[in-house]
Amino acid sequence: MKSLGINWFIDGYIDFEHKKYVLLDYLQEINSHFDRSRLYPNLTDLIFHYNNLVQFKESKNTLQQAFPQRLTQADIAAVKLTYKKIIEDDNSLKEIEQIIGYAMSQMDPAIKTGKEIYDFVERNLNIDPVGVMPLIPYHGYFTLRNGTEKGNWVYEYQITIFEGKDDKYRGINTRFVDVYHGLTTTPESIKSDLIYRYKHLPNPAVYHVESEISFPLEQTLLPVAKKSLVKYISQVA
Repeated sequence: MKSLGINWFIDGYIDFEHKKYVLLDYLQEINSHFDRSRLYPNLTDLIFHYNNLVQFKESKNTLQQAFPQRLTQADIAAVKLTYKKIIEDDNSLKEIEQIIGYAMSQMDPAIKTGKEIYDFVERNLNIDPVGVMPLIPYHGYFTLRNGTEKGNWVYEYQITIFEGKDDKYRGINTRFVDVYHGLTTTPESIKSDLIYRYKHLPNPAVYHVESEISFPLEQTLLPVAKKSLVKYISQVA
């Protein structure tokens, strides 16, 4: 996947036409993945760059806050030095503002496309508990059926809860376990086999996640299924 540097819009020679070419080349590849319903890591990367532009535009004097996710202290110092040089050159500043405005206008419809694909995949997912559920369903397994494709992919999951500034957030860690094949392989028989094979979870929560339509497994279905499972468990637990 083609990628943009973190500070692509201010790095090197600041020229609108050149930056426009770099951006459109990046978006062309992003959209080519979306055309094949491949969401990740493309959508995450696109949103990251869009948010960087928004935050840079709104927080010109607090650059450390503008790029909190990937920058080291050395990177932050470099950005501050770059920006100091920029603000001394009014023409460069105007050029960057033009680049940012154009980039946001081009990224916005691509992000909307990605989110529409995400929503479509999520709408076609069904999540059902398998058998008797434990009181605490934050650690267990889920089976994943991808449309008409043969096989059930099985993953062990563990939901994590961490404190944010204003709220609690939930994430999910997963580990691939196995693929079960055969038309007679049911979620119930898979659960029985998992309990028999893996003794560290004697009474696991097990969910069956099924998509009515086939999607790219690693790039789309699995990431959406994980987020949907966290949402589902959060509502019922």
